[in-house]
Amino acid sequence: MPRHEGLHMRKIPKTMSTQHPDNARMPEWVNGEIIAWEDEVYETYYVFSRLGAQEQMWDWEGKDVDPHVVRKLLELFPEFFHDHVLGTDVFLTYRVPNPSVEEAEKKGLVEALESIPFSYDAAVRFYGSRAPPPVFEVILPLTKSYMEPLMVLAYYRKLVAGRGRVKLIEGSGITVADWIGEFRPATIEVIPLVEDMESLLSIDSIVMGFVEAVKPPYVRAFVARSDPALNYGLPAAVILAKAAKAKLDKVSEELGVPVYAIIGSGPPPFRGHLTPRNVDRFLEEYGSYWTATIQSAFKYDYEEGEVRAAIERLNAELGTGSNAEAEEGISEEGLVKRLLAKLSATYRSRVEKLHLLIGEFSELVPRRRARRLHVGLFGYSRSTGRVRLPRAIRFTAALYSLGIPPEVLGVEALAELSDGEWELFERLYVNWRADLEAAARRVCWDNVNLLLGDERVYRDVVLRLGAKHGVAEVVRDLEVLESEFGIRTGPRNLSDRRYDNEVNNVLLSYAEGNISEARRSLENAARMRQFLG
Repeated sequence: MPRHEGLHMRKIPKTMSTQHPDNARMPEWVNGEIIAWEDEVYETYYVFSRLGAQEQMWDWEGKDVDPHVVRKLLELFPEFFHDHVLGTDVFLTYRVPNPSVEEAEKKGLVEALESIPFSYDAAVRFYGSRAPPPVFEVILPLTKSYMEPLMVLAYYRKLVAGRGRVKLIEGSGITVADWIGEFRPATIEVIPLVEDMESLLSIDSIVMGFVEAVKPPYVRAFVARSDPALNYGLPAAVILAKAAKAKLDKVSEELGVPVYAIIGSGPPPFRGHLTPRNVDRFLEEYGSYWTATIQSAFKYDYEEGEVRAAIERLNAELGTGSNAEAEEGISEEGLVKRLLAKLSATYRSRVEKLHLLIGEFSELVPRRRARRLHVGLFGYSRSTGRVRLPRAIRFTAALYSLGIPPEVLGVEALAELSDGEWELFERLYVNWRADLEAAARRVCWDNVNLLLGDERVYRDVVLRLGAKHGVAEVVRDLEVLESEFGIRTGPRNLSDRRYDNEVNNVLLSYAEGNISEARRSLENAARMRQFLG
């Protein structure tokens, strides 16, 4: 556990609202079906003032963004921000492109960092000369080495804030700061966002290297949950999140520096199972994390009062849970790695055989925010060739819309674990049964039978998209769920049956070539389950 945050005199947020486009319904203050960048300024105010979130991620990665967000917030909502100081009471945190990975977005990092002093100037005009920096943290995705956040920090210090000392004209003594003012803040904080298996299992060395180089009073580290599920499957993603948190706790203890861990949590079990109605189980699973992400489905697919109450509870209880089981479990690192290898290999075998089918149905998924294209980690995996998948939300939405929830992919591997592996699995994944039961009721057997038994669907969909063996393996996973674990698949009540009918109509309409009807049913089903993907 981190030491008390009062040691560094700064409030560390518990709930981080994000711009993930996983909502089935649109908020009432948006016109149309896309939350545009203009809407995201209001959204920031809304999640602070109406929902009680303590932090807003401002996402520069893969999407258009308003660089003047701070000025607009202060101008448009002065009363709120007079009473809730930006940078002290509520927080705006940038997620920036990683130049080491995101080739097309490299210069986006520069653009994001350049806007930080401009935002500070806006805060000084609003709050006065003693204004806190309204933006002083950036999240660096796809971090694999402590050198990457260190380079971001060095760039800001030397080439953004440090430019004030540059002399404009030799011999004149006039510096940039003399001409256009100081560049503040003088430094920033960098939050490594770690997403792939190898890096998650070495997150301790990433954080330790950064802390030893920078010597900060504390550090925040962000553990991905959706992309590991996309790349390695649900059970492996949970185990990685537990192992990463245990390693971060150990680093904190060894270095005597508080490490405040963030978990990236979406609404379906596949992506973290954080909804306003699943807070109890979420805290049981991830309550040792200090911060959780509040994504769009959480915010907009439930009644506002229910959302506000859930966020209030997360603000009160996150960071108080225990991760003792994981701390004990990761001491058997060889066993952890064997378990992860088994689980991820079986899952990936399914995805490789289904990837064209998933990709086809992901094109039916509506876009909720304006984003640029992104290639996930799975696409770069050498062990699986160049299989390309949509982003995690569209991937999840596509499989739910097929009636094959992604949580079930590779479940057969659970039945093949040794006694030691199974004991470790149950120790690390507390709510595995509840998560699989929640997903299993969304299985549409009518669709599975159509994919395997209807001549036209089999020919025009399954064979055309090379999914024959993948669908057969899914059936084995579903049979294991029922025979080995006693988890019933398919609808359980009338509401589930209405949902099942909509999912069935997605496939029937698609097979008939009625794409608009398939999309309509897909969106209806998403609203019924209260998340898009």
